[in-house]
Amino acid sequence: MNSHHDLTPPANPPVIWITGASQGIGEAVAIAMARAGMVVAASARNVERLAALANQSTDLTGSIAPYPLDVTDQAAVKMTVDKIIAQHGGIDQAILNAGTYIPSPATGFTSDAVRQQVELNLMGVCHCLEPLITYMTGRGKGTIAMNASLAGYRGLPRAAGYGASKAALINMAESLNTELSDVGIDIKVINPGFVKTPLTSKNRFPMPFLMEVDKAAELIVKGMKGRQFEIRFPRIFAAILGLLRSLPYPLYFWLIRKAG
Repeated sequence: MNSHHDLTPPANPPVIWITGASQGIGEAVAIAMARAGMVVAASARNVERLAALANQSTDLTGSIAPYPLDVTDQAAVKMTVDKIIAQHGGIDQAILNAGTYIPSPATGFTSDAVRQQVELNLMGVCHCLEPLITYMTGRGKGTIAMNASLAGYRGLPRAAGYGASKAALINMAESLNTELSDVGIDIKVINPGFVKTPLTSKNRFPMPFLMEVDKAAELIVKGMKGRQFEIRFPRIFAAILGLLRSLPYPLYFWLIRKAG
């Protein structure tokens, strides 16, 4: 088969909706999915960055179509989902990736910082889940992945708001998975460690096992094809935090205090 035919997209390429697609993991995954021949509906608040992302897909096998959106606006989310389905004939997969991190040190704890993260990281995902689950239940198939974090495994210093919002996502994904697998919907959770993105560039502390964003995107693309519920990386860091999750409280708190 010659190279010309290799670049021919499939007759009915799958459609994937990615939120938080204007930078970081979302942007890298959008490009990787379009490279793999998928039709990517990309959402984020930043209109200019979305347009630039769509322009990057012109030489790829698939395509990227921009759908500017603030996921904290529930009515706008519903309209966007309806629009993607109308324009592309459906949504086969979704990666609910939009999120933010605001440090929450205990001594400067504010409910406002927690609220902002819960509104975007948790409720933003819920706003997307509602129309997606309704739609995918109706057709009896689909895959939805929620981008949580290894920080959701256990309470970490300076992450009271962020960790709480991500722990809620992990719990929600587990709950939905048990019910929706019976109606043909595959629910997954993505738990990244530290990935080199604009979000982590704000961190003023050492980030163990910091991973390049393209490598993270590659693992997510692979995980979306697989059967596993959890897509987590980097492997060693994820295993360490997985072990910490099973420790009794006295030992866990002692280790965290020693580390930080």
